[in-house]
Amino acid sequence: MSTTGNPTSGGGQRSGATGARRRIAGRRHWRFAAQTAGIILRWVVLIEFIYVFLFPLIFMVATSLKTVGELNNPTVHWISRSPSLQAYEIAFTVLKYMEAIGISAATSVLAAAGQTLAGAMIAYGFARMRFPGRDFLFGVLLFSIVIPLQTVMIPQFILFTKLKWMNTYLPLILPAWLGFGVRGGILLIVFRQFFRGLPYELEDAAYVDGAGPLRTFGQIMLPLAKPGILVVFLFSLVWTWNDLFVPSMVLRKPELLTLPQRMLAFVEWFLATEQGLFGVYELQENILMAGVTLTVIPMLVVYIFAQRYFTQSVDRTGLVE
Repeated sequence: MSTTGNPTSGGGQRSGATGARRRIAGRRHWRFAAQTAGIILRWVVLIEFIYVFLFPLIFMVATSLKTVGELNNPTVHWISRSPSLQAYEIAFTVLKYMEAIGISAATSVLAAAGQTLAGAMIAYGFARMRFPGRDFLFGVLLFSIVIPLQTVMIPQFILFTKLKWMNTYLPLILPAWLGFGVRGGILLIVFRQFFRGLPYELEDAAYVDGAGPLRTFGQIMLPLAKPGILVVFLFSLVWTWNDLFVPSMVLRKPELLTLPQRMLAFVEWFLATEQGLFGVYELQENILMAGVTLTVIPMLVVYIFAQRYFTQSVDRTGLVE
């Protein structure tokens, strides 16, 4: 018998296996190339977004460190050749910075604390309790979110005047303790959505043990709401800090103004300051940028220290900004 066909058959199998390996290697090569291109594209998009968001901050800090000569020097674009803190010294003095930051910090923290406590109680009622008119009242709450603040400015002004709250910090703090702080409707919705996600068995077990609604809320539901509490507190803190609408309506005395208000009137305050402050007789761009930087630094510090916990809390509350 002849066996001459076997070598031919073996060679064909080897060549077929080699071709299959080449095809597999080719697919792996293209897959690796596609993954690499995707990673590079993601990094390019990410860097572009980072640049867009960080550009204002970088520009402010770089400009504030320049001298007057470098502002008028076309060869100096970004980095100062001889950085100077004189602009910060002038802005610090013009803004009366320590006084202003104390006012803003006190009003913002008190308002945020009140909004968090009152908002948790109100949202718990909307989320877990049944009472007549609940859905109607929640609809009114949703409607209040879309009402422009300018449309209620006159009624608010009349109310604060009759209550003798003008030139006091009560309009900035007390409404928050009633659940109606800056953008309070949005924060109530955040709390409501969080409480709705908790299991009802916890309340049933508490009622079986004889706990009433207030005790159940304070000892069981509120400790579980720590992620929501952190999110609401930080949002309320930042929004109250940056708010100009209510403070500009009720605060008229210069010594009562918050830090953002003083930054808004920075030009007038600089011109009203003793001429020749630190040898500077006119407002330069570096001084203005130093004032803006000093204004945003407190909230930037808060974000740096709280961003890890804030991100985790947003993930757990399901909040999408």
